[in-house]
Amino acid sequence: MTDPSASAIDSSGRLSIARWLPSPNADQRPPGIAPDLLVIHNISLPPGRFGGPWIEQLFQNRLDPSAHPFFARLAGLHVSAHLLIRRDGELLQFVELERRAWHAGRSAFEGRRECNDYSIGIELEGSDEIPFQPVQYSRLAEVTALIQARYPAITPARITGHQDIAPGRKTDPGPAFDWDRYRALLSGEPPARP
Repeated sequence: MTDPSASAIDSSGRLSIARWLPSPNADQRPPGIAPDLLVIHNISLPPGRFGGPWIEQLFQNRLDPSAHPFFARLAGLHVSAHLLIRRDGELLQFVELERRAWHAGRSAFEGRRECNDYSIGIELEGSDEIPFQPVQYSRLAEVTALIQARYPAITPARITGHQDIAPGRKTDPGPAFDWDRYRALLSGEPPARP
C-alpha cells in the first residue's frame, strides 16, 4: 500500500496515481466546506457489463445515446464522481477532491443533507450482485488511505455506501461489496478467508 504521508494529492485534490479525465459535471463546494465523508458507489455501462469507454463518456457528457438501447435513458444526465476504479485496478479521476462532484444526488448522512457538498465519491466498476475484483479492494484501500491522510475528518465511521445515504433510491455498492474485506485492508489486517 502506498505511504499515505507521501505527497500524492496536489493542492487542488488531484491524485498523482490517477489518470486525469476532467468532467464538466462539477462545481465549487459551499464556502468553508471541506470533505468529511467518503461515499462508495458502483457503476457498469451497460448494466452488468464491464470494459469499454462508456463510463468515462457518461461522466464527460459524451455518451452516445444510440450506442446501446440502455443509453437512451441516460440522455441529458449530468453526473460525475471524483474517482473510478476499473476492474483491473486502474484509477481514473474526473473531479478534483477540492471540488464538488455530482455523485450522490438527493442524500443525507446522519441527518445532514446534500452529501455532494461535503463528500468524495468513488465509483467501482461493478454491479450490486457481481463480486468485485481483489485488485479493486487493494486500490480502494490505497486511495482511501491517501484521502484520509489529506482529509483526517474522514474517519472509518465516515465511510459509507450510496445505498446508506440514499436509501430506497440507490442500492450500490450492493450486497456483492465486501465491507469486511475493505475495512480489514484499511486497518492493515489481512482479509479473512471465506
